[in-house]
Amino acid sequence: MANSESWRDAISMYGDLKYKNNFKHFAYANPDAPKGGAFKQASVGSFDSLNPFIVKGNAAAGITRIYDTLLEQSTDEPFSLYGLIADKIKVADDYSAVSFLINSNAKFHDGVAVTADDVKFSFDLLVDEGAPHFRSYYSGVEEVTVDSLLKVTFHFKEIGNRELPLIIGQIPILPKHFWKGKEFAKSGLVIPLGSGPYQVKSFDAGKQIVYERVVDYWAKDIGVNKGRHNFDQIIIDYYRDDAVAFEAFKSGAFDYRFESSSKRWSTGYVGEQFKTNDIILETIADKNPQGMQGFWFNLRRDKFKDPKVREAISLLFDFEWANKTLFYGAYTRIDSFYSGSELSTEIDISEAEKKILLPYKDRLPASVFKPIESNKTSGNGNVREQMRQAVTLLSEAGYELKNSKMQNKQGEQLNFEFLLYSKDFERVIHPFRRNLQRIGIKTDIRLVDVSQFINRLNNFEFDMLSLRKGQSISPGNEQASFWGCDTANQVGTSNWAGICSPVIDELTKQLITASTREQLVNVTKALDRVLLSEHIVIPQWYLPAYRIAYWDKFSRPKVSPYYDIGLDTWWSTQSEKSVTEQESQ
Repeated sequence: MANSESWRDAISMYGDLKYKNNFKHFAYANPDAPKGGAFKQASVGSFDSLNPFIVKGNAAAGITRIYDTLLEQSTDEPFSLYGLIADKIKVADDYSAVSFLINSNAKFHDGVAVTADDVKFSFDLLVDEGAPHFRSYYSGVEEVTVDSLLKVTFHFKEIGNRELPLIIGQIPILPKHFWKGKEFAKSGLVIPLGSGPYQVKSFDAGKQIVYERVVDYWAKDIGVNKGRHNFDQIIIDYYRDDAVAFEAFKSGAFDYRFESSSKRWSTGYVGEQFKTNDIILETIADKNPQGMQGFWFNLRRDKFKDPKVREAISLLFDFEWANKTLFYGAYTRIDSFYSGSELSTEIDISEAEKKILLPYKDRLPASVFKPIESNKTSGNGNVREQMRQAVTLLSEAGYELKNSKMQNKQGEQLNFEFLLYSKDFERVIHPFRRNLQRIGIKTDIRLVDVSQFINRLNNFEFDMLSLRKGQSISPGNEQASFWGCDTANQVGTSNWAGICSPVIDELTKQLITASTREQLVNVTKALDRVLLSEHIVIPQWYLPAYRIAYWDKFSRPKVSPYYDIGLDTWWSTQSEKSVTEQESQ
């Protein structure tokens, strides 16, 4: 291992840290926030597992809040981590390794101290028995050594990966003594042991889970937690249908709702409770990259292997009509895998991107080096020009429109199925289906519950589905699991489309090893341009804002985090009143 820097309290991807050593609390947290009360939310679907780290089963919402990580990320900086279970970090000057010193006060909920051995155990367990993305995400680690009771070191396969020490800092720490003799990879409802601010109090499988605040939580007074995790209970009720959940919210069955439907936001939030401001509506700017939301092709299907087929189908999704007619003009068309950020490529290729991509010119389509052409319609439902373009592309791919059917050389009609878990989305798909039918493409809709949807996604049992892949402001190792050949056919992969391209693999590696922010941005833009040329997804829309509604029973700090809503800093107004009354007595 190369000579290392000295021990420090925090680490940042690039640039200075906002918070200095021994800081008292994050700027967006109120250190005097009262504890107490309950926060009740809803989740759509069901759950049959309390293990969020494996593919099997559908884990209960919010279960990760029972776990602490080595370091805690601040949400008002792009990518900075501060001490939690590990209160000291040391990074090799060539980024060949990172060491952590465990806080001697860190303990699990049963009182057993957290040790370096638990850290190594957690890493090995997640890589060996956890979901496939862990193996990809942590693939840069060569070896983990327990150097002493409270010191652990991760040795890397290569030097120069600036992000990997931060990624390791985000590992959830699991208790070795608890999992001894238990089947980790088997989905189940055994209440797990953690070390975080909450623990599972009770649950009714598939219907409700209740988390209770750990009163003697070991880290409640350190800087990263002061003023956070203020509710005594967090209750999550499950509903099979989002429309039913919305009606339950309006009746007061739960406290808070994040709204994703523009139609519902525009027309559904009406009634006496809104006139009296018993329910408060807010639109809060979302400063995170919006990522890619769209209809994802399953490239493992032979029918979708030709990019011309994928592009042809994409042309017949009329966003402009849908936005005007269905969404009240609320959205912007997504034009990047990193939309809404400085990471997204422009229409014209930059000199920096060109320099990065020229070595791969012979392996890339010519369109990569040309201005990006947007598929924009008039919004009146007339897509004749797009139909002509689509028929031409399909003809080049070996299809022929015959007897009102788009057929391949074997006489088989081009057809595919949309996989959905929300009936609300059918109104978006039906106009798209009509356009496809006009050029002889047959489509169907399969509506399943959330558990079935996840299972089908994990096992590649779909033709096309709609999902959003979020992105961070500092993309890194996770990009290999999103687009890498190694993950294309792994069960439970994050590479939903199953894209496999050596060029994309090489660009991803450049992104991961970028030594400056400028280099990271340029490589990400180049990667974005190549991904767009593959037509693995039909881009939908985004709104750079959170639409939230909540019953008027909460308070929150005056300062909000830059990259998050900050629900973990809210508190019960009733608890606030109770504290005031006690102080006045």
